[in-house]
Amino acid sequence: MYLLQVFVLQALWVSWCHATQHYPASWGHYDVCKSQVYAEDRLAWHYMACQPEATDMTKYLTVSLDPPNITCGDPPEMYCALENPYMCNNECDADTEELAHPPELMFDSEGRNPTTFWQSTSWKKYPKPLQVNITLSWNKTIELTDDIVLTFESGRPEQLVLEKSLDYGRTWQPYQFYASDCLDAFTMEPKAVHQLTPSTMLEIICTEAYSTGYVWKYDKTVRFEIKDRFALLAGPRLHNMASLYGQLDTTKNLRDFFTLTDLRIRLLRPATGATMVDENNLSRYFYAISDIKVQGRCKCNLHANSCVFDKGKLGCECEHNTTGPDCARCKRHYQGRAWSMGSYLPIPKGTANISRRCTGLKCQACHNTRVCDNVLLRCQNGGVCHHHQRCQCLAGFGGVLCETAQCQGDSCEDLQSSQLSLHPLLLTLKLFLTLSLLLVTL
Repeated sequence: MYLLQVFVLQALWVSWCHATQHYPASWGHYDVCKSQVYAEDRLAWHYMACQPEATDMTKYLTVSLDPPNITCGDPPEMYCALENPYMCNNECDADTEELAHPPELMFDSEGRNPTTFWQSTSWKKYPKPLQVNITLSWNKTIELTDDIVLTFESGRPEQLVLEKSLDYGRTWQPYQFYASDCLDAFTMEPKAVHQLTPSTMLEIICTEAYSTGYVWKYDKTVRFEIKDRFALLAGPRLHNMASLYGQLDTTKNLRDFFTLTDLRIRLLRPATGATMVDENNLSRYFYAISDIKVQGRCKCNLHANSCVFDKGKLGCECEHNTTGPDCARCKRHYQGRAWSMGSYLPIPKGTANISRRCTGLKCQACHNTRVCDNVLLRCQNGGVCHHHQRCQCLAGFGGVLCETAQCQGDSCEDLQSSQLSLHPLLLTLKLFLTLSLLLVTL
């Protein structure tokens, strides 16, 4: 009994600390992209780095579950309380609205009575693992600005992994591991975020802070602490934002750490509340999530202060003569210099790094700094563009854009002799292709 009271007090203390830790509501300013100023007795535009306001990003996501039939209610099922195996009054029925628990209920408005939540099937196939992947997709690059918070209606899982993708779900990398025993579950020593330092702030850790015993009755949340990591560079109350912005400007790995297109929650083992699973009452073991919070903003490379949700898709309203979903390229006729993302420095207005207007051959000269892309200068014949600097051609093709078929073996001599006889025609054709490319890029 005494040990249980200690656990309860510890959980209440952690909750109170989170509630009273005052960070700025949004860690960025940069809400204005340009303003008019007087210069040489006339009005002119002054450009600044800008970014959209942080908001609740769960309003713009799509959710998918794997396996797809893991949601409870088909067929209807009765569930028991984890702490009391004789309290079995929780029914799930997908055909009855009041008793259904679909995935959408993880993102509806909180504060309802009774609480709404998604719920999985029970662990009826024990000892086969009860595992669920919940994937949140934005079809857009976003930047996290606050803690990711999962609120469980069931017991918090004994094993969970939070993962992210930067390439729309093609590849995944872990964000954080959660377990009641990190060493046993993931062969990792347990660690807390407050043990990290500025030099180790991107370390992938396993924490036992959100998976222990019956504490879930008093604190149902699982967190991925974003602002605690920000505080390693910006100070305990994020007062030294210049330090954080300076690092974000110069360290790509740091920017990428807080950037994603998709988030995946891997539920690997449900709460059991004891060392042994009660095989005679497996309806006690399941997952249920009442709320997921993801606070962030569209990634616009500091070239937009607005992001719109149109036809089911997010997109930046680009300024500074940039374009694209992330404002990641110059607008047509504004390639006077190579595209560059904006800069947070100098604080508080940053540097816009706007794209300059160009005309005629100057635009063509600028395009030459970008050998290839996926819009106007596509690699041909199956070639792949690498960092806009070169086309990696398939075997049998060459040239800047893989536009030239290459000969092989004895056929080279025949091809060379035929090319000599067609030399004037080839020069004319080459000139025609060059002029055509120039016209396309204007």
